Amino acid sequence: MTEFFQFEADFVESLRCIPMQVRCKLDTCGIKLKLLDWNHMTQLERQNLVELPCSTESEIQAYREYIQELILQRTGTPASELPIESHPAWMDVKTVPTSVNEKAQEISIVITTEQWASLTPLQRFALIKLSRSGHENKNFVPALKEFNLFNKS
Repeated sequence: MTEFFQFEADFVESLRCIPMQVRCKLDTCGIKLKLLDWNHMTQLERQNLVELPCSTESEIQAYREYIQELILQRTGTPASELPIESHPAWMDVKTVPTSVNEKAQEISIVITTEQWASLTPLQRFALIKLSRSGHENKNFVPALKEFNLFNKS
């Protein structure tokens, strides 16, 4: 899957930032990747991280091993590990996470359960990431618009 969002368009071609699809794969395989580490990689290595599958247990393990080896080669230090959620919020079609609701309410938007369920897992992942406190949230509204959730009158 190589799905890029419109709100990522300013860096997709150069891959100077970590795209949402790679961030989702990192969370799936339990690796915390710093932007500095990402920037130590070649363009081809970054593209590989975009294109490599990370869905099945064997793919997740292979992705994890690949990125660990890559970071170790590039920085001399293993990548930090994260706990892997057995039921990640972006896979739950029945519950809009509190962080997403609160961020949407700041701009008078209500995301219904039906709207949330109609999103792809990657779209839900993006909204969760873009709504976290301490995260640069400038792409939250562009994401809402791109996902047809910006229903202000």
